[in-house]
Amino acid sequence: MMRTISSVLALMAFAGVADAEVPAVVTDIPPVQSLVAAVMGDLGDPEVLAGGGADAHSYQLRPSQARSLANAGVVFWVGHEMTPWLERALEAGTGGEVVALLGSSGTKVREFSAAEMAAEHAEDGDDHDHGSTDPHAWLDPDNARVWLGVIRDTLAKADPEHAEVYAANAAAADASISATDAEIKAALAGAVGAKIVMGHDAYGYFADHFGLTIAATVEAGDAAEPGAAHLEELRQMLKGQDVRCMFPEAGADPGRYVWLAEGTDTKVGAALDPEGRMLAEGPGLYEQLLTDIGTAVADCLAGK
Repeated sequence: MMRTISSVLALMAFAGVADAEVPAVVTDIPPVQSLVAAVMGDLGDPEVLAGGGADAHSYQLRPSQARSLANAGVVFWVGHEMTPWLERALEAGTGGEVVALLGSSGTKVREFSAAEMAAEHAEDGDDHDHGSTDPHAWLDPDNARVWLGVIRDTLAKADPEHAEVYAANAAAADASISATDAEIKAALAGAVGAKIVMGHDAYGYFADHFGLTIAATVEAGDAAEPGAAHLEELRQMLKGQDVRCMFPEAGADPGRYVWLAEGTDTKVGAALDPEGRMLAEGPGLYEQLLTDIGTAVADCLAGK
């Protein structure tokens, strides 16, 4: 009888440990994975679906990733505006909580301007329509700090045993992002209001937060090739306006930007990587992404 009772107690203890296990976490893109990894710390390694340089807007899940989604305790993603392919996969079912960060309370959401919307739909064949909502919200560090709190609270609910660890990690990540934010603001302090041209329409949050003015975008939307008429219009605009710098996308042909800048005072800056496709995944990616963009913009505007 005593042996039976001991066995039952042992099973109950094991069940308690199992209940306290850290949930399996899946994320959509590297910046989100980075924020989640910062909150989880040594407790776990969140999976990123559209990693390894993949195009986040038109990604196709591998069968192993579909299984990861089905078995996930928590899924963090920006939302359908950024990764519509993931919405379809989530509709097939997942065992855990699904958190769309773009819709979380406290997130500052910007709408594309009329000019940005016109550019988004200017080219036939662009199947990466965001609608009117700009989904690239992580490029405002204020939003990243809000998301850290959402991630912390969600993980603490799923795994209350480690709630204090999540809280401490989130606080440390918040402080670190705040320091990075201050450094970028200092670097760009003399460039407030400066006109720049970007590779595509991902940088509105960054520009709004740091006081820059995006005069135009080269590409007519995510993954959309600009047409000849759009490029010629841009070329004439650069000749007639005081646009100080133009920034290609990482992986894009820089020759197009050099051609656009010919005969103008516009400089071609370093290639930018708003989704961190070229960076090592993990907790340090988010701040590195912001720093790289800030440094590239500051250096070009300073004539370096």
